[in-house]
Amino acid sequence: MLCAEAVLGCYWVISQSGRWAVVYRFPFKDKLSSRYGEKVPPVDVFVCTADPVLEPPSLVVNTVLSVMSYNYPSHKLSVYLSDDGGSQLTFYALFEASLFSKYWIPFSKKYNVEPRSPAVYFSLTNAVDDSSFAREWTHVKRLYEEMKGRIDSAAAKGSVPEHMRDQHKGFSEWNSKVEKKDHHSIVQILIDGWNPEATDVEGNRLPTLVYLSREKRPGWPHNFKAGSMNALIRMSSVISNAPIILNVDCDMYANDPDAIKDALCFFLDEKHGSQTCYVQYPQQYNNIIKNDIYGNQNFATDNIELSGLDGFGVALYVGTGCFHRRESLSGKKYSGNHRIESGDNIKKESVEKLEDAAKALANCSYEKGTLWGKEMGLVYGCPVEDIVTGLSIQCRGWKPAYYNPSKHAFKGVAPTTLDVALIQHSRWSEGMFQIFLSKYCPFILGRGKISLGGQMGYCIYLLWPVLSLPTLVYVVIPPLALLRDVPLFPSVSSSWMVAFAYVFAAKTAYSLAEDVAVGDTVKGWWNLQRIVVIRRMTAYLLALIETVMRMLGLSQSAFVLTAKVVDDEAEMRYKKGLIEFGSSSIMMVIVATVALLNLVAFGWGAGKALWFAEEVLWPQLAVCGVWVVLSLPVYEALFFRRDKGSMPLQVTVKSLIVVSTAMLICVF
Repeated sequence: MLCAEAVLGCYWVISQSGRWAVVYRFPFKDKLSSRYGEKVPPVDVFVCTADPVLEPPSLVVNTVLSVMSYNYPSHKLSVYLSDDGGSQLTFYALFEASLFSKYWIPFSKKYNVEPRSPAVYFSLTNAVDDSSFAREWTHVKRLYEEMKGRIDSAAAKGSVPEHMRDQHKGFSEWNSKVEKKDHHSIVQILIDGWNPEATDVEGNRLPTLVYLSREKRPGWPHNFKAGSMNALIRMSSVISNAPIILNVDCDMYANDPDAIKDALCFFLDEKHGSQTCYVQYPQQYNNIIKNDIYGNQNFATDNIELSGLDGFGVALYVGTGCFHRRESLSGKKYSGNHRIESGDNIKKESVEKLEDAAKALANCSYEKGTLWGKEMGLVYGCPVEDIVTGLSIQCRGWKPAYYNPSKHAFKGVAPTTLDVALIQHSRWSEGMFQIFLSKYCPFILGRGKISLGGQMGYCIYLLWPVLSLPTLVYVVIPPLALLRDVPLFPSVSSSWMVAFAYVFAAKTAYSLAEDVAVGDTVKGWWNLQRIVVIRRMTAYLLALIETVMRMLGLSQSAFVLTAKVVDDEAEMRYKKGLIEFGSSSIMMVIVATVALLNLVAFGWGAGKALWFAEEVLWPQLAVCGVWVVLSLPVYEALFFRRDKGSMPLQVTVKSLIVVSTAMLICVF
């Protein structure tokens, strides 16, 4: 218990670094427009997908259409879709989107519709009158539903309609052997934005649209998303070579059509813009329910901690919703004069020659013997390549910016089941802890390059797995000690108890006040306390074990892709605020076992404390009681719920066996 207190105390000191120098940034895009007008720099947008099953093509193309529709000169916008699944279905969906964009882009800009994702927009709006807008709305919606129906039908059948294969030369790429992990480079320019004939239905220029599936061969490392991003950086350099790059995940659609202009305010700032390497937006979600049960939207993290890191001149690159300066991504050090040139980049080659040149840059062998993945592009060898890449860029002298606008720039899909939410955090925390134990540790790599506050700020997240051990101590030792009548804290009447009571009350009150002050609800904060403890004793614990096994050579890192869709029943339970426990994973067993252990111990300890008036047991009885109250949804899932989201029977049986054994050992 003493060690647990020491670890938690040290971590609390580290976490305060995110509150010492909080800054908030505000761009003025009206000044940007008046100063530059149409002479703004070109922008490349990277969208990454990896699996047509877990990330349905209809979801992917909605993100693509949203970024194609930015309020930005179309001839200066190039959109690239990286398909690491090498799926003909994804290419087909993108081809359909390229045709539909001729209607969607002019419609969305003409009526300034928001958000620019067709699926989200049509689900939120309705047009029932007889105005010209209503007629266009009905027409475009019908076209969208027809397109989505064709894409979903092809995905369900697992094949592209034969009559569609003749409509674009790109489908011939799949005439040869193409498997997910064994295929040649595929690069197809679906919309040639430099061609004056590439226009929408109203005669306006369309953005450039490019499909990429980099080469995959057995025995060649592909380095997951980092490899995909590096291939995009290289191949885009021979097609559009825009000085600004935006990367978004395939489930994060553009919610603010003016986000590019906001970001450019940082890059084009006359005083500090030349040093800005990237502008990171927080991750926001469109499916968060009131009183968020999985803590997906952490208000204090987004509004305080990440802004606090920005105050020390650092900002976490989180892999999506980030605008980059191409120079800083390509491995260059900051040298004091890095102005972004405005104007157009002119295409000099034909589409066929550009495609051939880009294919060569996306081959497996291209990176062999180069600095890609080390000093150039995203860093390889870590499950969270984004965090370590951002840190490396900052250590080369660049300064990032964190911008959290009131109008969310991007929105995505948050996990709607407990198992998926925990798997996601397990992957993140494992990768971040590996950074802390490697040469990229902020206290090693960042020494003398970034401030001490910035180094500590990074460790708020890199040390997540370490918190699993003191948390386990706090949820396991007090109930076991209650069963053995062993006091762990000073008695209530002791003056030493004041220190414990003060720390608990002050920390709880401050956490609640902080969360509510930045927009959360009291119940949302309460749900966050539950999920934080569950994360620490499951996802972070497994991440810690996996990291140790990896260091011993007993395991290898693997990228786990989380599903972006759930069944309708689970979705309904999520909207009702019911936690989805319906999994037999080891994490559910841990959650159930700890909850039952505290319930049994609380009952046992309460009886003894009341019957024998043993006030020395009251403090740890209170500790157990807090976790019992937090675990009410767990007990409901174990004993009362009968839906598919309840605890599986085998989980209940396993947890009961473990708790019964522990009780017998402790008591007898």
